[in-house]
Formats: sequence, C-alpha cells, structure tokens
Amino acid sequence: MSDDIYEVHAIKYGWGPRRSPENFIAPDIHDQDMPLAYFVWAIVGNGRTIIVDTGFNAEAAQRRGRQMKRPVPEGLETIGIAPDSVDDVILTHLHYDHAGNTDLFRNACFHLQDAEMEFATGRCMCHGEIRHAFDVGDVTRMVEKVFEEKVQFHQGVDEIAPGVTVHHIGGHTKGLQAVRVRTRRGWVVLASDASHFYAHFEENRAFPVLFNHYEVLEGYRTLRALASSPAHIVPGHDPLVLQRYPALRDDTRDWVVRLDVEPAN
Repeated sequence: MSDDIYEVHAIKYGWGPRRSPENFIAPDIHDQDMPLAYFVWAIVGNGRTIIVDTGFNAEAAQRRGRQMKRPVPEGLETIGIAPDSVDDVILTHLHYDHAGNTDLFRNACFHLQDAEMEFATGRCMCHGEIRHAFDVGDVTRMVEKVFEEKVQFHQGVDEIAPGVTVHHIGGHTKGLQAVRVRTRRGWVVLASDASHFYAHFEENRAFPVLFNHYEVLEGYRTLRALASSPAHIVPGHDPLVLQRYPALRDDTRDWVVRLDVEPAN
C-alpha cells in the first residue's frame, strides 16, 4: 500500500432544522424538511492525524438555536483521537460552525487561506449581512494564534502532507478551501461549504449564504476535477452522508462514518 493512503472519518456533532427553500438561492418547489448536519472530519494515516474544521461548542449552539448531538471532543475520542495529540488542523473557512473549539487543539498548526483571514478581519465585516455567520471570538482567537506562530497560510493550492492538499474555492466565503485526500478508494474531496448538500453540486444550485455566486458555481467544476468521481465528493452539511457511508461501528451509525470506503449508493 502506498505511503500516502488515509482513512477519513466524518463526525456529526450537531444539527439545525431547515426547510428546503432556505437552502437554495433559486426557489425550491418542494418545501420539505432539509435540516443541516454539522460535521468535523478526521484524516488518519501514516503516523498523522489531520483534523478538518473544529465545529462549534454548546454556548454557540444555544446562542444560534442549533442542537448539539455530541461535543466535538467526544466524537474525536470515539475514533481514538486526543485533541492535544493533533499536529495539524485545516480550517476550510472561519464561519462559527467550522472555526469554534480551536483552543482544544493546543499543539496544532492551523492551516488557512490568506484570503479568508483578510475577509474575516477586513472591511467586509462592516456589513452585518456578511459577518453574521462569523463569531468574533473565533476570529480574534485565530489572530492570536497568528501572533503565537501557530498558523500556516496558504494561497490557492498547497500540500499539507503527502496525499493531502488544500484548494482555494471561494464563493461561500472569500477564502473557502476544500481538502483533497488520497484514500484506498481514490481521491476523496471534503467539499465543506463549497457544497452544503449533494443537491447543490448535482443540480448546480447555490446555498444562499455566499460571497460570490460565480465562484460557487465554478467551484463545483473544481470539486469534480479534484475527485476521482462525483461519488467521491463529500458535501459539508448533508445528513445523507450518514446514510451513504458505513458507520465506524454499530454504535456510531448515525454520527461517525468512514469516507475512505465505498458508499452504499
């Protein structure tokens, strides 16, 4: 087996009720339940553990009307990961549901696109409609980590480790990045919010929270080009991920699944 083959886990830590018209810019005729699942991801192999995004905590969940399924540390513990042992954390972007809990990872280097830090600390945050998905505490903690020399910035495409690369997508936020991972079934792409649901990239539709609509649509092309097939693209908030992929164990069927093995459908 090649040295750069990884296991990839999706860990659901929370959820939020939504109706389908809330999830698309263009009208959705179905008007059905379409809740958001909230995930963090773990890439494990070759002596490395790389966490992708850090989720939100119970305080943020209460403040924003979200439901916690299990705290992020519990999910990591389930797959044998102690936060202090993590060397690298990739933040796909700095929205509250992706960049909270960063202080759990006291020994980690955080990987972020230049454009995302500029976006989250610049003039765009003067507009409430844009900044509402950011938590100022999460952003200021990341600034502090810059001064502590715990942040590595990326511009465009970069390698985090052999077989793990980040790719600037933009669209949803100015500096959104997706993560490409070599697994035993091929190249898996953790889209994060480059595609919230399967329906977004499959139907070429956009989630209504966005910085640049054009970049969202172009991002779908990038995701397809990076992945071994469309079935290797993992959206950032779709509960269907938990149905399509096998559970880590029988007792994690509805909250921890393996993405490095073939989906059921």
